[in-house]
Amino acid sequence: QLYYQVLNFAMIVSSALMIWKGLIVVTGSESPIVVVLSGSMEPAFHRGDLLFLTNFHDDPIRAGEIVVFKVEGRDIPIVHRVIKIHEKENGDIKFLTKGDNNEVDDRGLYKEGQNWLEKKDVVGRARGFLPYVGMVTIIMNDYPKFKYALLAVMGAYVLLKRES
Repeated sequence: QLYYQVLNFAMIVSSALMIWKGLIVVTGSESPIVVVLSGSMEPAFHRGDLLFLTNFHDDPIRAGEIVVFKVEGRDIPIVHRVIKIHEKENGDIKFLTKGDNNEVDDRGLYKEGQNWLEKKDVVGRARGFLPYVGMVTIIMNDYPKFKYALLAVMGAYVLLKRES
């Protein structure tokens, strides 16, 4: 019985990982789902909104589009709107971003000496969202003991659950 329950738990975990990897392939984004962690994009997105991303490299980046980007030296991706585009004749694109709720553009967030982002910095582009669904993630990050308690309860449930 214990062996069956451990196997059941392993199948749940592996299924979740397979779904995640499948989403990565289908969307072209290394992180197809992200949670908005700050209020910098209000009123478009609020803290805790869950964003669905795609990142197809053939699609051109345009002003007004909401992108999620990573900056060298920062672990957490940033969700902001593209406000300016510089397109060279050879097809290279550089762009500037800004949070809708921020007074200034994001040049202060980029790595030192960097004034523009490039396509390689983009994790994905917002294609849809679910409001406030990501608050669970924020609560778990803000209160690590809650996260460990929730994981313990879920693990105990799977291991101790009896099949009828």
